[in-house]
Amino acid sequence: MNTYIESSSENKKKKEKKSENYTDCGERVDERENNGSVVIGNDDCVINCLTVIGEIEGHTESPPQNKTTKYEHVIPRLVSIEEDKNIDGLLVILNTVGGDIEAGLALAELMAGMSKPTVSLVLGGGHSIGVPLAVAAKYSFIAPSASMTIHPVRSNGLTLGVRQSFEYLKRMQERINNFVAANSNITAEKYNDLVMTTGELVMDVGTVLEGKRAVEVGLIDSVGSLSLAVEKLKALINENRKK
Repeated sequence: MNTYIESSSENKKKKEKKSENYTDCGERVDERENNGSVVIGNDDCVINCLTVIGEIEGHTESPPQNKTTKYEHVIPRLVSIEEDKNIDGLLVILNTVGGDIEAGLALAELMAGMSKPTVSLVLGGGHSIGVPLAVAAKYSFIAPSASMTIHPVRSNGLTLGVRQSFEYLKRMQERINNFVAANSNITAEKYNDLVMTTGELVMDVGTVLEGKRAVEVGLIDSVGSLSLAVEKLKALINENRKK
């Protein structure tokens, strides 16, 4: 009798596990979709679409009501994409308010260091630390209605009013400036001018760049939306195959 009960319990667990991983039609559900990543493709190429939305969460967990992109989820996904021979390219779609600087830079460095073709698309907003993420791809797009806010590094919580604190913030800003300049068509000096612009943001310094203007200053490569981004990524994939 006990054996029968244990067997029924095991069968129930197996059924529950199967229902989690399969649809009613028997198609396997990719659990990575829950982390904002999905693999799409056809006979020509396979593309991984990765979304960076809401706040980029760092070492401190954000409130549960916030939409976040967790760097501990994205980092292993980027490594997996780089090493997966079945994936030909990466499409990164951004609609982010920014967030943790070091987490954002870590993700941006990983993307910039990938050997596979990468294309980014800014929809809605690619603000703050979202700027390095947008330019980290080998080619970047921004929707005509999207915008990017560029502002100086900020610090949450207690900050000691000593020279060392301001020197640290200055050096961190230089890290961002240099990364953006190395991965786009804007110079570090020009980018810093946009960071320190006055009179454009209420009670703050910085610049808001809409789609066309972001391209004009050299930050983003082209104005466009999804179809152009996918088309460009496929072209880069074909070029990569020829090499």
